[in-house]
Amino acid sequence: MTKLNKIQPFTIQIPQTDLDDLQERLARTRWSNELPGVGWSRGVPLSYLQELAEYWRTSYDWRKHEAELNKFPQFTTEIDGQTIHFLHVRSPEPDALPLLLIHSWPGSVVEFTTMIGPLTDPRAHQGDPADAFHVVVPSIPGFGFSMPVRELGWTTGRTARAFAELMGRLGYERYGTHGGDIGAGVAGGLSPIAPDQVVGVHVSSDPPTAVSFAMFTGDPSATPGLSEAEQERIEHMKQTAMEGMGYLQIQTTRPQTLGYALTDSPLGQLAWITEKFKEWTDPAAELPDEAVDRDRLLTNISLYWFTRTGASAAHALYESMHAQEWGEEGPAPTGWAMFGADPIARRLLDPEHKIEHWSEFDRGGHFPAMEVPELLVGDLRKFFRNLR
Repeated sequence: MTKLNKIQPFTIQIPQTDLDDLQERLARTRWSNELPGVGWSRGVPLSYLQELAEYWRTSYDWRKHEAELNKFPQFTTEIDGQTIHFLHVRSPEPDALPLLLIHSWPGSVVEFTTMIGPLTDPRAHQGDPADAFHVVVPSIPGFGFSMPVRELGWTTGRTARAFAELMGRLGYERYGTHGGDIGAGVAGGLSPIAPDQVVGVHVSSDPPTAVSFAMFTGDPSATPGLSEAEQERIEHMKQTAMEGMGYLQIQTTRPQTLGYALTDSPLGQLAWITEKFKEWTDPAAELPDEAVDRDRLLTNISLYWFTRTGASAAHALYESMHAQEWGEEGPAPTGWAMFGADPIARRLLDPEHKIEHWSEFDRGGHFPAMEVPELLVGDLRKFFRNLR
């Protein structure tokens, strides 16, 4: 292996000065006013954010969670002029299938940490050793420790090509891919790039995301065969989706302007991500940290803060939304896992039931790896069982 494509061990070591700075900034927060009775309808409520910020400042233990992350073997390598950070955990089962897990925004490698054990060592987690995976979890360029981004043009397609190179560099000739949202775009983009290597593409989603995706490609309420009641339901979901797209409009048009606030204010970064964990998780959960463990939520947000990637992650969304390449479908079979199931989702995304593997779960939402990891692990095992 040449020096250019060398793979180097990596350990997370956030300087103590950065931890002290975070606590000082949170202590000096200048709070905004709040109108009475608006709840979550206009963003994160003042009382909730104050309590969460105080917990982050005084009770959350970054060093504990940093040590837990460092239990996973981590590495960096340079691909296409860009540092790529990744977790790489090999299974004790010699015939395990390599599996590439790709996060999205506002996620990170933290999304998948509770799944790594069951995926790599099912024998130790009441599973069938025949379902074992070697797991690779990279940070998308611009996210986490895949920084700094050194040039323009890191689109979803370019990221897929970099991850194909990464898997080849690790010596994997056959592997599966999984992702949700942006991660799903990267995962799907690998099949046409590496048709002889990718054995299957597994995607997770939720009904609101399905409606939002359908809105990018046309009018979902015009889908043939919908009843009047279904059309009304979709119209309601469309309106809800439009109200929740403010973040996307900003990040895909003026990421640099937003980036200053996310980089300078930990409270701004906290609110920006926490709101999405409220809006996109299982509707049965009244608060974000009822859907996702509070410390895991804060570990994910802390990773954005300490790596200063709130801005660069926004730029990654800008790049993908302005990309001229959207890619083509590859030959690999595709499996969908829909969380917070709603029959509307399949009517929009797969009306003719052409997708070979379609699973629906009544629990979970946009972040299944953090909300219901056991369900996602089970569906990954099921989908790839006949593709090994």
